[in-house]
This record gives sequence, structure tokens and C-alpha cells, in this order.
Amino acid sequence: MFMNNTFRQMRRKRQLLSDSETINILNRCTSGVLALLGDNEYPYALPISYVYDDKCIYFHSAISGHKIDAITSNEKCSFCVIDQDNVIPSEFTTYFRSVIAFGRIHIIHDDATRMKALQIFGNHYDPGDDENLRKEIEKGWSHVAVMKMEIDHITGKESIKLVRSRENKE
Repeated sequence: MFMNNTFRQMRRKRQLLSDSETINILNRCTSGVLALLGDNEYPYALPISYVYDDKCIYFHSAISGHKIDAITSNEKCSFCVIDQDNVIPSEFTTYFRSVIAFGRIHIIHDDATRMKALQIFGNHYDPGDDENLRKEIEKGWSHVAVMKMEIDHITGKESIKLVRSRENKE
């Protein structure tokens, strides 16, 4: 899918999720952590809502601020979604499933593409409410920025305990 030899390959390949499982996580979840290169080259990681569509991840925000400045100065980013994180105290571990994507992010300036992305957002979070979505987009149009992350590399991973549990059922 999005495996790129420029990036490190996952060391524990047995824990690698399939492409379809990885995409299912991106489609199911609603927030993650976007990591950018911030002021003075300090990492800037922020929780953010998103939507996945056609091998890209879309975000929206205010039109100015730390995030916009970071994206404008460096397009490289990573994005992480945690699908499951069950703490198992007696085993001193967690049963987790997560996705991490690496790519390039840019602010969308084209009105038609912005509109399409905002409609994808609205349909993801409140499917079928087209009239209220239209009103909300009109109300916020002048003060919403829309960003698109084009994915260069992505992996999904789960804990070894989940892998073993699944293997025992097969």
C-alpha cells in the first residue's frame, strides 16, 4: 500500500497489521496526534480531528497559529492514531493497536478542494445531514483552514499479545 523504502521498516513484522486493517482503523477513529516541526525546530505534536479519504488524511483548523506556521515552514509530518490501548496491570503491558503515517502536509487553497474536504468531514461525523452541513460550512468558510496530508509511508501495529490471541483462535 504505502510502503516506501525511504522509511525504516517495522522491526517486529509479526505485529504488522494488514493494509485493510490499517485503513479500517483510519476510517473508524476520529482523532490522532499530528507531529510537525515547530518553532526553533522543536517537535510540535498536537491532538487533532481528522478524516481519511482516498490515501490522504484531511485536517481543519483556524487560519493562523502555531500549526499553520509549522506547516508553512516545513511540509514533512507524521500522524498517529491509537485504536486500542487496554492496560493489563497483571501483565505490566497494554494490548494496543495503532497506526502511524508519514507524509507531507499542505494547506488547501483551492475552493473546490476545500469544499470537498469539508463535506467529507461533515459526512464522516454526521452522515446524511447535508442541509446543516452546508450551513456550517458557509458560516465558517472565511475562518477555516483545510490541510491535506499525502501519505508516503504508513504502518499499523498491534501488541504481540493480540497477535498470539488471534493465532490461537485460528
